[in-house]
Amino acid sequence: MTTITPLAIPDVLLITPKRHGDARGWFAETWSVKALAGTVADTTFVQDNQAFSAAKGTLRGLHFQLAPNAQGKLIRALRGAIFDVAVDIRVGSPTHGQWVGAELTAEGGEQLWVPRGFAHGYCTITDDCEIFYKVDGPYAPQSEGGIIWNDPDLAIPWPLDGEPLLSQKDTVLPRLKDLGPVAF
Repeated sequence: MTTITPLAIPDVLLITPKRHGDARGWFAETWSVKALAGTVADTTFVQDNQAFSAAKGTLRGLHFQLAPNAQGKLIRALRGAIFDVAVDIRVGSPTHGQWVGAELTAEGGEQLWVPRGFAHGYCTITDDCEIFYKVDGPYAPQSEGGIIWNDPDLAIPWPLDGEPLLSQKDTVLPRLKDLGPVAF
């Protein structure tokens, strides 16, 4: 049976599918409308994405897409492990400006549901990480935005040994307080 655990921000869910194993290995249903009924089962995913990061300490994020192209994401590690973070940026939300995080490992099969209205990012905690995620809206570069990974108001304790490996885009993102109103 799939285990569904709401995190400190209850809209963000840690989903751990049950693995059925024997001497050959294991099998798991990573997406099941039946198993996820009442949670994300009504989500229509429109795109699957896969990312590879060669080095431990690679940080991607914190990213989001605005309306009319907002995205919810279901993320899991296919290889390696990541520290995955969701930041509530929904204007008027009682948890606006708060974040939750979870470790996702290929070994454990954990998944994180990050709904629309959240900025998302992750840091690799092993070398050779391969991440897979389903999204409920297509990529729309004209709608993308982000928050700087080291925003002092968020104070996310990224598991880093030194400075992260970042894309150029991720080095110049604004702080949450400088975003202004956003719509999802």
